[in-house]
Amino acid sequence: MKISRIARIGAIGAVAALALAGCAANEGTTGSTDAPTSDVPAISGSLVGAGASSQQVAIQAWTAEFQKTNPDAQIEYDPQGSGGGRESFQQGAVNFAGSDRAFKTDEIAAGGFGACVDGSDIVEIPAYISPIAIVFSLDGVDELNLDAKTIASIFAGKITNWNDPAIAADNPDATLPDLAITPVHRSDKSGTTGNFTDYLAQTAGDVWTAGSVEEWPADLAGESAEKTSGVANAVKGGQGLIGYIDSSQAADFSAVNVKVGDNFVPHSAEGAAATLDASKIEEGRTAGDLAFAIDRTTTADGAYPVLLVSYLIGCAEYEDENVAALTKAFFTTAISAEGQDAAASNAGSAPISDDLRTQAQAAIDLIK
Repeated sequence: MKISRIARIGAIGAVAALALAGCAANEGTTGSTDAPTSDVPAISGSLVGAGASSQQVAIQAWTAEFQKTNPDAQIEYDPQGSGGGRESFQQGAVNFAGSDRAFKTDEIAAGGFGACVDGSDIVEIPAYISPIAIVFSLDGVDELNLDAKTIASIFAGKITNWNDPAIAADNPDATLPDLAITPVHRSDKSGTTGNFTDYLAQTAGDVWTAGSVEEWPADLAGESAEKTSGVANAVKGGQGLIGYIDSSQAADFSAVNVKVGDNFVPHSAEGAAATLDASKIEEGRTAGDLAFAIDRTTTADGAYPVLLVSYLIGCAEYEDENVAALTKAFFTTAISAEGQDAAASNAGSAPISDDLRTQAQAAIDLIK
């Protein structure tokens, strides 16, 4: 899977150009001009990452925090999607990846992580916890209550009209039009799709039979759009459309309250955190690999089960010690209380718990 060093440098340069353009477009959203206050010596250099578009706002917030104490360091991130980020990391085109899922154990066993020293383990840190909002456009309807079976039936093409009895049953006060439903899904390989379909598979597997997949099944009807922004624009652009997007992008949308137990729960950072608290780290992972098995069937009070756990992925061992130091320092900033608060303020994510922060810091400390 490795690419040549010249090709790798060229790819990194391309990613950097994209990321710098993105940063310029978002100036003023997260930044701070506070002077450095840490006693830890500042670090300099450039760190290049790529991956989940869901993390883009959080990474901008973490970069602003990081540069308070490391003003000469540059963090460049291309939000090309989780699948693209993992592939770029495997090819050695970037130093780290952001991904809405961890690498699978068989993928890790196959090796071929070009960003790392041969034989190095990888480090996977759950740094960004966010609800996935199920958003729709329907004049006169601000919110809907839907259970898992109805949501699965809509996206599987088995419920096709907004006045379907299954939708009406849980929304007796809503005026539901005689209008076709147009489900909108991601056209690109997407961790958000992976987490959304994992929810459908875990909670309504008799209706949603495609399993947990990052690429939308080609045999299902609906409209496709690239990245979170594309799905958001598609839903916003018409009537009768419904899609799934990261909660940080859902402020201007009508959204679904998801049935959990006997209650209907809106998307929220607190709800996502409650679901993660009910979940466990997968067995069989190395010390630096904190991959979660999310329990989306939980009925814990307040839990919102349609969430993504997005990871920062790096090497346990890099060829370049300065890249290792930058990765270690940037990941530490991301999971710090200040970093998590900055992401919550800017992206609406759920801060990780103190216990998880302790585990994550131990994993980050393995980087060399």
